[in-house]
Amino acid sequence: MPQGQPTVVPDDGLTTRQRRNRPLVMVHTGVGKGKSTAAFGMALRAWNQGWPIGVFQFVKSAKWKVGEENALKALGATGEGGTVAWHKMGEGWSWIQRDPKDGEQSNEDKAREGWEQVKRDLAAETYRFYVLDEFAYPMHWGWVDTAEVVEVLRNRPGTQHVVVTGRNAPQELLDFADLVTDMSKVKHPMDAGQKGQRGIEW
Repeated sequence: MPQGQPTVVPDDGLTTRQRRNRPLVMVHTGVGKGKSTAAFGMALRAWNQGWPIGVFQFVKSAKWKVGEENALKALGATGEGGTVAWHKMGEGWSWIQRDPKDGEQSNEDKAREGWEQVKRDLAAETYRFYVLDEFAYPMHWGWVDTAEVVEVLRNRPGTQHVVVTGRNAPQELLDFADLVTDMSKVKHPMDAGQKGQRGIEW
C-alpha cells in the first residue's frame, strides 16, 4: 500500500513516529451529504484496531435508526475488535435516569448534558475514538461554547482521537482541528424531488 508523504516536516522536536501517532481532532462539515457516514467509516477502522469507540449523536431524533448504529453495535459485541458505546440525545442520553414527572428537557439542555458527559469521558480516557455526530450544530447555535470545546480538546489526555460532524462548524474549531473536510454538494437526488431511501440515507 503506498504511504503518503507529508509536504512539510515541522521543527517541533518530535520523532517521525511520535508525530505520526499524535491524537487528532477531525471535523467533517459543509452542506454536502456524507459527513456522518465518513466519520462512521473511520470508526470502522478504529474498531479494527481494537480501540474502544464512543458515539455521541447530537440533534438527531432517537426514532431515527441509522444503519451504522446497528452495524457498529453488532461489531462491538463480537469481541474481535474494539467495543462500541452509542448514545443519542433524542433518547435523553443513556447515562441519565429521570423521573418522568420532571418534565422534558429543552434540546439546548440535552446538548449541554451530552457535552458534559463527553468531557467526563475524555478526562477518564474512556474511549480511544470519539464520534461527536452533528456536534457542530450545538456550537453554531450557541448551546455549547466553542472556546470551551477547543480548550477541552486541546488538553485531553492520552491518545484520544475525536471527529466532529455537522454543518456550519465554527471557525475557531476549524482553526484548531488537525483535519478539516468541507463536503460540498454538486448534485443530490432531493434536487429532483426524490426523498431519502433505505440503504442510502439509513
